[in-house]
Amino acid sequence: MASIRILLADDHTVVRDGLRALLEKQPDMTVVGEAADGRDSVRLAEEQSPDVVVMDIAMPNMNGIEATRRILAANPRTNVVMLSMHQDESYVLRSLKAGAKGYLLKDSLRSDVIEAIRTVAQGRSFLTRKVSRILQEDYIRQMERRGLEDSYDLLTDREREILQLVAEGKTNKEAAVLLNISLTTVETHRTHILQKLGLHSIPELILYAVRKGIIS
Repeated sequence: MASIRILLADDHTVVRDGLRALLEKQPDMTVVGEAADGRDSVRLAEEQSPDVVVMDIAMPNMNGIEATRRILAANPRTNVVMLSMHQDESYVLRSLKAGAKGYLLKDSLRSDVIEAIRTVAQGRSFLTRKVSRILQEDYIRQMERRGLEDSYDLLTDREREILQLVAEGKTNKEAAVLLNISLTTVETHRTHILQKLGLHSIPELILYAVRKGIIS
């Protein structure tokens, strides 16, 4: 089995050293580079084409969210895990919109970091339980404040199936194969899901699924 090639991007040397020591103990992981700022992470990602970038948000020269956007624009096959001290929902949403597949807090368990890297390397999404809980609680508060009802009940059984698969990181083609339906049917259902839920993008759909506890 091929080793997962990882780029570490954090402006704190101690953090990078700790991550490298942890990851290089794993038989299926190899650290191929380290970046101390956002701009350097973009350059190294272009040179090394890592499978996964573990990215801090607050870095000099270019923040991690912008660096993520640029890395994925150049190489969509790379997967990004944000490792941040920020618990605010806005950072999670901005990270997902930039294309990050995972979001971890810096006080996460070592096992969560390892699981996150393995999960996003397969193209799937990963958020820690703590981040998921923060998003769920915030969502409930928003709904109560606005006096709104959840639109989830408007979805058909098939739409709920597709919502879960898309939120888990499955492509339309993969969802079509799993459900034994046509690609066009999946695309139509996905459009209806976004319309019914008042969402505008797949990152927002993933965030919705986390808030609802559909995925974790």
